[in-house]
Amino acid sequence: MSAWLLTCNPDVFDLDRFRRDGHQLESWSVARYRAELADGDRFVMWMTGPRGGLVGRGRITGAPSQQPSAPDEYWQEEPGVRWYVPLVVEQWLDRPVPRQHFVRDERFAEKSPLGTLFAGNPHKVTDAQWEAFEEAFGGQQASDGPEWLLEPGATVKRKELHDRYGGSRQGGISRCAKSTNVLIFTDPQTGHQHGYFDTWAEDGTFHYTGEGQVGPQGFDSPGNAAIRDHVKLGLALRVFEGSRGVVRYVGEFAVDPTAPYSYDEAPETGGGPLRKVIRFHLSEVGTTAQPPTVPVGCGYRVADESVTPAAPQFTPPDPDLMGRNLNAHRKLQNALAEAARARGLDVLSPRVTDPDFDLGWRLTAEDLTVCEVKSLTPGNETRQLRAGVGQLLDYHDRLRERAAQVRAVLWVEYEPSDPRWVGLCDRVGITLAWPGREDDVFG
Repeated sequence: MSAWLLTCNPDVFDLDRFRRDGHQLESWSVARYRAELADGDRFVMWMTGPRGGLVGRGRITGAPSQQPSAPDEYWQEEPGVRWYVPLVVEQWLDRPVPRQHFVRDERFAEKSPLGTLFAGNPHKVTDAQWEAFEEAFGGQQASDGPEWLLEPGATVKRKELHDRYGGSRQGGISRCAKSTNVLIFTDPQTGHQHGYFDTWAEDGTFHYTGEGQVGPQGFDSPGNAAIRDHVKLGLALRVFEGSRGVVRYVGEFAVDPTAPYSYDEAPETGGGPLRKVIRFHLSEVGTTAQPPTVPVGCGYRVADESVTPAAPQFTPPDPDLMGRNLNAHRKLQNALAEAARARGLDVLSPRVTDPDFDLGWRLTAEDLTVCEVKSLTPGNETRQLRAGVGQLLDYHDRLRERAAQVRAVLWVEYEPSDPRWVGLCDRVGITLAWPGREDDVFG
């Protein structure tokens, strides 16, 4: 990916007033290097003039195209037809970093874009110069910023959220300039269109797809780097459900310190070819309990039965995540979901606002069932049953105020060898069943 500097002449376009009026910059005029500009390229925005300097940064989101300029009051002269490149601004600075800050830096001694600001956009930036620009943004990162006021479950207009805490109004990851927050947006309704399949994983972490809609994702992206390094940078990860208009605050999360991310494959935006994507493993920080008004579940996501188990880590292994058991778990889960659908039930997967149950369904509009699936072997049977009971008690407690009636089902691979588990589960309000006993859970 390349790096660029884009200039704004305030005598031509009043960018300051454009931003004060609440508008979001979505494209910029370019006159050269059009064949080299590409989706995912990084850029900084530079304001020319005696009071100018470095004012913003972001990324290019597509190839340039020729189009008429939108006539509006911010142009000081008629712009006419121009070439525009689409982009997203990810951070604005509260005040410009002046030219003098950079001209003393040896990284700008040769081939400096600051010596040709009079030329047409864009201007090439070397890796070393980009590093200098990044350092300047870090120097203006707010140490405290506005107090965080949202509670889990609260809804807010995305525009108002960014007005208070900063960050870009577009994109899934937004590092804030006004506060020490990284705003993360997950949208189960539209994310799959861009290859973003965010979901709770069997290890209890929320797997969030990194940013970048075309080509392999990497950590040269400011958003991906901000999530990976948020502890070191002193940033809080704030997860929201939804991407436009009104969004819902889920709560604060943190990357799993033992396994912060993994790599996977997903299609490019619009169903394009498969490419490498980053899956961040996010764990809840403190309580993320949702109020009764938050709906439970979304359309069922079929579990991938061909998944390869993750490499062993220096932590006690989860029996359901090891080799044969992981595949058995997912086959059990998908088969039960298909059986529920065959009975005309609305099958659910958890949203980011929900505890990470394996699947759920509704017998009626008021009757919610959540299910934990467990594969079994003679060597892990007792441990798996103990784990499943504990998980379901937790799910039930967290959901009991969000549904009129919550039922809990522990679905296992075969009938347990110790019959006492059926009675034990029944005494704590859990239905224990296995293949062949579908009527017990759907009746």
